Amino acid sequence: MIGLKILLVVLLIIAVLISILAYRTIHHDYCNDQFMKKKGKAIGFVEKTYRTADGSEISYLEGPNKGEPLLLIHGQMVAKEDYAKVLPDLAKNFHIFAVDCYGHGKSSKNPEKYNLPSLRDDFSIFIRHVIGEKTFVSGHSSGALIAAAIAAKEKDQVKGLLLEDGPFFSTEKGRAEKTFSYLEFKTIHDFLNQDTDCNYTKYYLDHSYMKEFFNKKGKDNWSFLVKNPFSKRIKENSGEMPLVWYYPPRLKLNDLVFLTRNMQDGTGNYDLRFGESFYDFSWFKDLNQEEILKDIACPTIILHVAASKETAPSYYDQNGILLSAMDEKDANRVHALIKNSKLKSGYPSIHDIHADLPDQFIEAVLEMKEKSE
Repeated sequence: MIGLKILLVVLLIIAVLISILAYRTIHHDYCNDQFMKKKGKAIGFVEKTYRTADGSEISYLEGPNKGEPLLLIHGQMVAKEDYAKVLPDLAKNFHIFAVDCYGHGKSSKNPEKYNLPSLRDDFSIFIRHVIGEKTFVSGHSSGALIAAAIAAKEKDQVKGLLLEDGPFFSTEKGRAEKTFSYLEFKTIHDFLNQDTDCNYTKYYLDHSYMKEFFNKKGKDNWSFLVKNPFSKRIKENSGEMPLVWYYPPRLKLNDLVFLTRNMQDGTGNYDLRFGESFYDFSWFKDLNQEEILKDIACPTIILHVAASKETAPSYYDQNGILLSAMDEKDANRVHALIKNSKLKSGYPSIHDIHADLPDQFIEAVLEMKEKSE
């Protein structure tokens, strides 16, 4: 009888632990959608919309006025809330303006605006009309390309620049085709140009190059850990993203799949056609990256991640595919082209330094500010 009671207690404890795990997994804020509800308003952030002369809308978060302005430009497939981990501390020293790029978040979804000149020009107008004074600018990934273009063209508007792991030069034709990012854009391109009408997340799970990171020694770990459990939970046309309740947030597998949220499926606000502009190289509209970087005059901090632990010291996998935004030659080239710049390499992050290493990112932003004074 005592043994049976002990067994029942053990089973009860296991059931409670499983319930806690499932609850935390299901209610985790995977894309920082709850930032404004949980913390943003309490620390003085307000969500606003700026409309340009041609009717385009730029959605943005504005923080309390506690210092000089800082414009934050996110990377691809996410939105302004991607900076959630660093916004509270940055707001103590800056007047924050975090924007949604076109094709993302709540900003306009017009493919004619999915290019570097349009984003550069409209964000420059945003600085003049909304911020109203010289500002610090920080851009992540494709946002770093935009930030660099703004600083190069509008020298009187940008006081200091931070480029967070931007894909400089690796996005150019003839080079891009051998990068992980371009292979992901190819998946988007192939999906948009297929005959069948299916869910993009499901299509991604079937075709993404990401499987190369999981499949080792001939084992199909991708199908076992990701493709099969998530595919089973996809509800087409529901507007919901699949969640595997027994994958705790720290594993980041649910985060990985949540990145495929998109406007076409009704599961998110990212317009897949934005990725198409990188696939067909219409993003640059004949702008020259080298000339852009040469024209930057303000003090600049360049952040560059370390190579993957599995491929270090190389930034390439066994197939010769560039896994990061830049390799060491790209980063050094950016540093050499921007006269007044400092290169900070070796960050142990896959790509999102501000999310993976928030304290170190904030230190870099403050260093940019000091360098500009």
